[in-house]
Amino acid sequence: MSKLTNLLSSLIIAAWAVAIAVLSVQNYSFISLKFLTFTSIPFPFGVLLTFCFGGGLILGALFPLLLGKPRRSARSMRGRERNDYLEESDPLEDWS
Repeated sequence: MSKLTNLLSSLIIAAWAVAIAVLSVQNYSFISLKFLTFTSIPFPFGVLLTFCFGGGLILGALFPLLLGKPRRSARSMRGRERNDYLEESDPLEDWS
């Protein structure tokens, strides 16, 4: 299953890279970003797409690492295992 997952994710990334390359070649125009009163220097549209794509790949790879599953301590695991074997009272059996 891991090989299939790796293959599919590689194919998806490759397809997006090809789509970005085709889009940037077809739209070779200079753009400048504007935020409030600030304006960047003009640069090609493909450069913006490439940086956004690369940044998205990097953030997508780091996001699961930053929000990983919290590790449980040995003390909490011991208590959990002990509580799994304790018998609960069943309200349907003790209705009288």
